[in-house]
Amino acid sequence: MNKLLLIVDPQVDFISGTLPVPQASVAMDELCKYIVDNDGVYTYKIVTSDWHPFNHCSFAENGGLWPAHCVQHSVGAALYPPLIAPLHTTAGPVEVLHKGDSANVEEYSVFKNEAMALHIKKIVDTHRIEQIDICGIAGDICVLDTLKDGIELFGKSMFCVLPQFSPSLDGGAALNEYINSHLQ
Repeated sequence: MNKLLLIVDPQVDFISGTLPVPQASVAMDELCKYIVDNDGVYTYKIVTSDWHPFNHCSFAENGGLWPAHCVQHSVGAALYPPLIAPLHTTAGPVEVLHKGDSANVEEYSVFKNEAMALHIKKIVDTHRIEQIDICGIAGDICVLDTLKDGIELFGKSMFCVLPQFSPSLDGGAALNEYINSHLQ
């Protein structure tokens, strides 16, 4: 079976920066081990990344809900450094896709960006992907929104959630509730 690993926003600001999610470093360290232990399982790996301009609408100082985070070219926008080697030393290409790069548009899900959604669809078609394993940060926000939008695009049978690698601000309640009510 051809599988794609979709890791949502494993970025410094969500781990130890301006918007840290509880247990994020533990979950991402475990994800590193999982990727190495499952070398060869994934045909393709996609990592999404918030890539906000300095004046992004989601920032509290601009009327949004969150502190400034994942500002383009900042340390906080960088991928979690321990993930880099496992992603690139295991089989299958790795691609990082940016989202939220327009100042006036919130994109919790990479699929909200039409160009990125089409790009992922092309990868799925070209590589004959039969399953997308999804995880990342935060499970109750960006992972959940990406999952919902991905299901609209590909159907629920395409997705397998890896909740152990999806730390959440709400302790996992919203993601687990969605999995139990929509994917089982």
